[in-house]
Amino acid sequence: MYLGNSLISWKSEKQGTISKSSCEEAEYRAMATVTCEIQWLTYLLQDFKVLFEQPSLLYCDNDSARYIAANPVFHERTKHIEIDCHVVREKLKKGLIHLLPIFTIEQLADIYTKALSPQSFKNICSKLGLINICVFSNYQLFLFIEDNN
Repeated sequence: MYLGNSLISWKSEKQGTISKSSCEEAEYRAMATVTCEIQWLTYLLQDFKVLFEQPSLLYCDNDSARYIAANPVFHERTKHIEIDCHVVREKLKKGLIHLLPIFTIEQLADIYTKALSPQSFKNICSKLGLINICVFSNYQLFLFIEDNN
């Protein structure tokens, strides 16, 4: 989660259960978790009297999960999703969040959750502003050995 350009919160965890359906359930569950985190951070920022824009932008690379959240009709394909996960739809309707699509190749969280090609890894590192502190291209390393004999 970012506040402006500053990373303020992050989380990555292995899914505890195996989904009975396609990956859209896992994506939707992740959106529900993030929505609750956004709600908590909203309350925290309000308590600290920090001004911020609403709605919060929530990016999702799964079209089906975004459709389930935006569509109030309860479909046969969503009957396995627990009621508590429908917090996304409720908060979307109340204006806390705004769902936006993102291309999978632009998904910054992938660096934490999956193996990437070297080019994708370097691209995401660049977008996150990460630098390799082990590169000494502008510095020369000197080693002094003292002979006590």
